[in-house]
Amino acid sequence: MIDARGLRCPWPALRLARALRQGEQPEPFEVLADDPNAEREMRAVAEAAGRRLIRLADARFEVRPAA
Repeated sequence: MIDARGLRCPWPALRLARALRQGEQPEPFEVLADDPNAEREMRAVAEAAGRRLIRLADARFEVRPAA
């Protein structure tokens, strides 16, 4: 899990990008981010890496392999 709560963009997206690049997280995995812009930026990062970002709840997301 990546806990990026309290961090402003672009930090949540950068943390996600690093985790995807380094293979640090099992799949699927959760990301917590409460910046209003984080969803858009993290979705772009996930899609660029061939993954999907799914909103589970407010400030809670899941990254899965693309179907």
